[in-house]
Amino acid sequence: MTTIGILGGGQLGRMLALVGYPLGARFRFLDPAPDAPMRFLAEQVCAHYDDVNALEQFADELDVVTYEFENVPVTSAHYLQERVTIFPPADALRVAQDRYEEKSFFNSLGIPTPRFTRVNSLLELESAIEQIHLPAVLKTRRFGYDGKGQFVIETQSDAERAWQSIGSGSCILEEWIDFTRELSLLAVRNREGARAFYPLVENHHREGILRLSLAPAPNLFSALQAQAEDYAERVLDALNYVGVIAIEWFQVGERLLANELAPRVHNSGHWTMEGAATSQFENHLRAILGLPLGAVTTRGHSAMMNLIGELPDLNALLQIPGAHLHLYDKAPRPGRKLGHVTIVERNEETRNERLEQVAKIINRESTRTGMALRREISRKDGSK
Repeated sequence: MTTIGILGGGQLGRMLALVGYPLGARFRFLDPAPDAPMRFLAEQVCAHYDDVNALEQFADELDVVTYEFENVPVTSAHYLQERVTIFPPADALRVAQDRYEEKSFFNSLGIPTPRFTRVNSLLELESAIEQIHLPAVLKTRRFGYDGKGQFVIETQSDAERAWQSIGSGSCILEEWIDFTRELSLLAVRNREGARAFYPLVENHHREGILRLSLAPAPNLFSALQAQAEDYAERVLDALNYVGVIAIEWFQVGERLLANELAPRVHNSGHWTMEGAATSQFENHLRAILGLPLGAVTTRGHSAMMNLIGELPDLNALLQIPGAHLHLYDKAPRPGRKLGHVTIVERNEETRNERLEQVAKIINRESTRTGMALRREISRKDGSK
């Protein structure tokens, strides 16, 4: 029986384990949190990721290692790589952990991004503003997620406040993009180099946190999907990548600008659990285990809504036809992802009606979801 080690014991690791058991896999996790969401599902080494003794214990008799979040120290990945097979490769971690390296990597492959420059002091920020122009976004180079480590600078007078707010001497200033919408593409590549691409997904964020994904992205035209797949193939090949990768994009008219990549399964791919022939989680495991990839064909029109901060009336949610609930066994906390709901229907209209029902129950801004959201998007993309 194959034993898989996973660095990180959050909800993504939990969902990997849940789909891995039917494949005959066993799991061991390394996570410093004693209340990690996977704690009841598999053995846990409870220690920090740079604890050499813990890494040694964790690696013992594993067949392969992967990770469920990208802030694992690269030195730890290299340490494990000398003892056990690890996918995706450590170099993918290195690229994803630094926003400057990440965007430079995209550009080196001919993949367009927003304009950006390094900033290491307030004086450099003021100079960068003259180069990038306003509005612009100041971002920490490392450890930013769910909107953290970012500050939108609208006027020159915001510069000092932005610098103090970020509190880092290692940042990038990035031009503000007046995008049509935000999209993401999930791609998967196995050990033999076979690859597959899920359809582009349309994502909606509030307060920097993903709230809603629609799959396939409405008004998706084939040239845009082809553009995303071409760019993703360049990334996969350059990194000799194995596993699932998510690349987030800004769509500007008929062009895609790369925003960031995640070398792991991704929140915007949760719809695949019910909405695709093979989920992102199963395909990630198939890829790293050297198994054939599963089909990525869709089963209809899907939506995924995150449950943030507190749980709604679960009984009411489960009364909605076609609603699938996934909880992460995490304590409620403002801004924390506690679970998600997926919906799959044969047509967009029915999907959107179900989505509106879900939105009302979880006490979101229902006028900005479901049909109202679709009308807003249609106005923006009516020519597509």
